[in-house]
Amino acid sequence: MQNWTIRKPQVASDRGIIACQHFEAAEAGAQVLRNGGNAMDAAVVAALVLSVVEPWLSGIGGGGLMLWADAQGGPVESLDFNVRAGEDFTPADYPLVGGKDGDWFDWPAVKDDRNLIGYPSICIPGAIAGLSEALARHGTLSWHDALQPAIALAERGMLVDWFTSLCLAIDARGLARFDHSAALFLQDGKPLNSGTQTHRPMPAKAATLRRLAQAGARDFYEGEVAQGLVRDLQQGGSRLTAADLAGYRPIWGSAASIAYAGHDIHVVGELCGGPTMLECFSMLREKAPLGDDAQAAAAYARAIRSAYEHRLKTMGHAGRGGKDCTSHLSVVDAAGNMVSLTNTLLSRFGSKVTLPTAGILMNNGMMWFDPRPGTPNAIAPSARPLANMCPTILTRDGRPVMAIGAAGGRQIFPAITQLVSYVLDRGMSLEEAFHAPRIDASTPTVTVDTAASDGVAAAVGQHYPVKMSPNGLHPVNFSIPSAVMLDPASGRRTGMVHPVSPWTACASETSVPHD
Repeated sequence: MQNWTIRKPQVASDRGIIACQHFEAAEAGAQVLRNGGNAMDAAVVAALVLSVVEPWLSGIGGGGLMLWADAQGGPVESLDFNVRAGEDFTPADYPLVGGKDGDWFDWPAVKDDRNLIGYPSICIPGAIAGLSEALARHGTLSWHDALQPAIALAERGMLVDWFTSLCLAIDARGLARFDHSAALFLQDGKPLNSGTQTHRPMPAKAATLRRLAQAGARDFYEGEVAQGLVRDLQQGGSRLTAADLAGYRPIWGSAASIAYAGHDIHVVGELCGGPTMLECFSMLREKAPLGDDAQAAAAYARAIRSAYEHRLKTMGHAGRGGKDCTSHLSVVDAAGNMVSLTNTLLSRFGSKVTLPTAGILMNNGMMWFDPRPGTPNAIAPSARPLANMCPTILTRDGRPVMAIGAAGGRQIFPAITQLVSYVLDRGMSLEEAFHAPRIDASTPTVTVDTAASDGVAAAVGQHYPVKMSPNGLHPVNFSIPSAVMLDPASGRRTGMVHPVSPWTACASETSVPHD
């Protein structure tokens, strides 16, 4: 067996930084910062670009969660723009057939996997509503200008390289079931793979984005774009209606928080991984100091497993493990404002459906609902599902000092818990923390990184079954995090991304863009 040591350095600057899962999205956000935009401007532009350059993880056919922290202090604000069920959705449309086949979740299989793939799995997408409203509230860019980088890249086309081909190959069978997805992402039924770097233009998506730039974001829900969406959805067998789209609104709120190690940790307060993570930190606070690597890993495992068991009993999740299915980005600007934003289609390629008119991949949000009637998180008209996303912001003396989050389904909050603890409890830099081995305790069998220190597996194994896995490119075993930090004393900003992925990148306001 070959062992590889892969490292990425953190990026440092005295001005703004964006940490992102794709280098082109990071560069687009950094360019906004160079042009005088703030953290929200950069976050929205980068999220829109991600829908083009990495469309299988997030996009305008999905939804997400966001936190905003003002550099001058004050409450950290949350925005829920996650997907929602339509008003005509009922459990009867998703009949159980027995067995266990809930993809991430260990609940009964549904006939024809209607909750996992295809038109019946699609929920109301919230990304356009959320991004536009966040921009209007805290940004400085116009909606029209924020869309221009994504439009230009959609016209140029998605980069196709060896990593694109790998991502397409993972879901080629599902994509082949839907003509427009197959036409966009496959060639003769096989993943795009020219042997050299090429680009795959997305003319239908570019046209949709141009229309939204001209007519405004509400056109996605009430105008010409909405009409095309509803027509395509209903022709494919979806129950979503024009009223469902027109009634969608994102939800602003105040973040939920806990004091920990001289800081306040802020998360979205409901229907996500945030409350469960705060429960973890409450337990870790009682255990501090956490000791050496082995003692700390055992403490993380006990806190995460205990919090997950409470989550399963009270919030409805009951699962087998996470998958790489979301996009996360973290931004700090020159003033010190911070954004932590997670957007998702749920599964890779979501429902696997690319809508013919709009040219966008759609989510499979029904997967997040328990198909058993009467259970927590059950399917219900207009319901909001329980999500795994966990965008996080840390403040000290009321001012933001860290924005962090991750992709990776159920692995998300366990990873963030450890990374934050590495920095606060163990004094690591972001670079040190992101390269340090982690565990994943999101399932009853705890996964330990093969690079972990001697004694970690034994210490965790005293309490739980253990398996060893590397922190590799695929499958994702310990999530895909990204973060930015600000040192209030020096004004120094740092950013760090998942070291293993070839596409993750930090870009700073002061760096020179590549040609």
